[in-house]
Amino acid sequence: MHLKNKPFVYLLLLLLISAVIYLFLPNKDRNNDNVTTVINSDFNYLPTSTTNTIIKHQYYSLSYHEDYEQAEWVAYELKKEDLSNSNRKRPYFIQDKKVKTQSADYRNYKNSGYTKGHLCPAADRKFSKNAYDETFLTSNISPQKGDFNSGIWNRLERKTRYWANKDEQLFVVTGGILKNNLKTIGQEKVAVPEQFYKILLDYSEPEIKAIAFLVPHEESKAPLYKFVVSIDSLETITGIDFFPTLPDTIEEKLESNSSYKDWSF
Repeated sequence: MHLKNKPFVYLLLLLLISAVIYLFLPNKDRNNDNVTTVINSDFNYLPTSTTNTIIKHQYYSLSYHEDYEQAEWVAYELKKEDLSNSNRKRPYFIQDKKVKTQSADYRNYKNSGYTKGHLCPAADRKFSKNAYDETFLTSNISPQKGDFNSGIWNRLERKTRYWANKDEQLFVVTGGILKNNLKTIGQEKVAVPEQFYKILLDYSEPEIKAIAFLVPHEESKAPLYKFVVSIDSLETITGIDFFPTLPDTIEEKLESNSSYKDWSF
């Protein structure tokens, strides 16, 4: 080998060694790359189910809790491209045929004093008739006071769509806090939650972030940031692991955080 070629060979060897070292470094030493991997992977961060009854519909998934005749959580992606102002005709509420124990009949709500509160909002699924109609399954509703449903809860739903439009893609998990000795309505004793929660995971680039809300089941004029809590606290209350498939380092960071500084209110 000519001496004049040796520097080039040494440089090539150095580059190859560097590439091998990088590829075999543990994820903890490549945090930025780890986040990118999460964003670009097939997105399926469903929570755990305390009832082992996860039902996947075309436009959202849920975990049904027969003891309370409603879902303990409903989860779905909400992307900027999903947002639509299309006018859709509201269908009748029908029972969810995928729930083997049968979801509660809509007639339980009649004369109860409570509205049929969507968990996955119909307004989040206006981009197609099928998507919109799917939100009218009774597995996707929970008893809500009228002024709560049209008040602070509606404000939070609209803010969620604002963030989806701004940040392009969210993963949403929402439900009522289900526990013993709740008030019930109807012949099937549909439980009335005293609190509702909503968790938003923003997995758009450049960095994944999350925020969680726990809202008392009553109308309030308070700003939404007053209801921000950590995901960890919701997991303690519900017994649900909300993002079990996230890498541990990212999950721990996101779920322990109760700050709202990264979100525009």
